[in-house]
Amino acid sequence: MIIDQDGNISIITQEKATIIELVKKIQALYPKFKNNNIIIALSYLNKLSLQDIVEFLELSNTHRAANHSFVIVSDKIDLDIVPDEIVVVPTIQEAYDIIEMEEMERDLGF
Repeated sequence: MIIDQDGNISIITQEKATIIELVKKIQALYPKFKNNNIIIALSYLNKLSLQDIVEFLELSNTHRAANHSFVIVSDKIDLDIVPDEIVVVPTIQEAYDIIEMEEMERDLGF
């Protein structure tokens, strides 16, 4: 797990461990970046299932309830099967775009 900081965005990149291990590590380190927007970059993993994405649901719901963005980046899953409650995009640039749009919505009170 690699953690990079870009302003108020924490970018967490997963290269080797399983999704379950990653979620546990993020939950353990959550106080460190709970006030930032979070991008989870899973692009380096070969294959993702719907169950892998759903593992992040509780973490995503908690983070979004605190008015912060939580975006997963992966081009290894069919976006049509991903639940609406979790944001998954195919590229890092799209993750930045989503965060920018969500910040504007929050600023406008939506």
